[in-house]
Amino acid sequence: MNLEILQNKKSECRTWKNVEPWYLQLEIASKIKKENLSIDYGDWFSVGKKENLSVQEQEIILQTAKSLIPWRKGPFKIFDLEIDSEWQSNIKYNLIRPFFDLKDKVVADIGCNNGYYMFRMLEDKPKKLVGFDPSPLTLHQFEFINHFVKSDIVYEMLGVEHLEFYNHKFDFIFMLGVLYHRADPVGTLKSLAKGLNSKGEILIDTFMIDGEEELCLTPNKRYSKIPNIYFIPTIPALKNWLERAGFEDIEVIATTVTTSEEQRKTEWSFDQSLEDFLAPNDKTKTVEGYPAPKRVYMKARKVL
Repeated sequence: MNLEILQNKKSECRTWKNVEPWYLQLEIASKIKKENLSIDYGDWFSVGKKENLSVQEQEIILQTAKSLIPWRKGPFKIFDLEIDSEWQSNIKYNLIRPFFDLKDKVVADIGCNNGYYMFRMLEDKPKKLVGFDPSPLTLHQFEFINHFVKSDIVYEMLGVEHLEFYNHKFDFIFMLGVLYHRADPVGTLKSLAKGLNSKGEILIDTFMIDGEEELCLTPNKRYSKIPNIYFIPTIPALKNWLERAGFEDIEVIATTVTTSEEQRKTEWSFDQSLEDFLAPNDKTKTVEGYPAPKRVYMKARKVL
């Protein structure tokens, strides 16, 4: 597979009718040049302070951030401008943070969105960080933030299916909130294994259903109003998928129920969020009648 052709999407997408306004606004913001900005790697990933900017520059930052709505992952502070994203991704990151050490490792984030997790990972001093996500919107959100962070993070407009053809392997791969979007979950996990160095590790999370049997839910058309959800396994079924894909030392890190503390509407996001996806009279069910979203976090190692 020739990835160079696919990688050219990054430059070609700038001219797409729906993308060009983001790019042009980003070009205006990129004229703001600042050095030695303060960076805070905490829950609100932050770069710069309001006093670093003129009044005119503050307005450009505000207009650029607004032009890139919806912000699904975050939260961010850009020169003290609070971008309160739909997902409070700090909750997920803080949950998984004790279970990895990225120092001097080559790391990939599959489905990286705007790079919130990768920006947080910079504090670990990995050897290299590469994000994979085909979305032009999240690419521009990432570039907006990274223009001021000035990190060496590489953002590829590629998917998990391209991982095995990439120009190098990885020591650690994150794939958070992606597996349930894939019609072939075992094939997807095999792609992760092929993208790893020997004894490399993955950390994933996905929707789950309760049960001790090795089975999964296959939603009809939509799950929690999301159209592209294919398989929601029990934990034993997910372990089987991982073993079939070539993983061992499988560890369940946590299971969580998604709440409105973690996912909710804000002025920076969509008009609807979790509260609209659950049954109005029974928050243990989705609007379609399925069990409400619950997630399992797992870590595993590639078999030699």
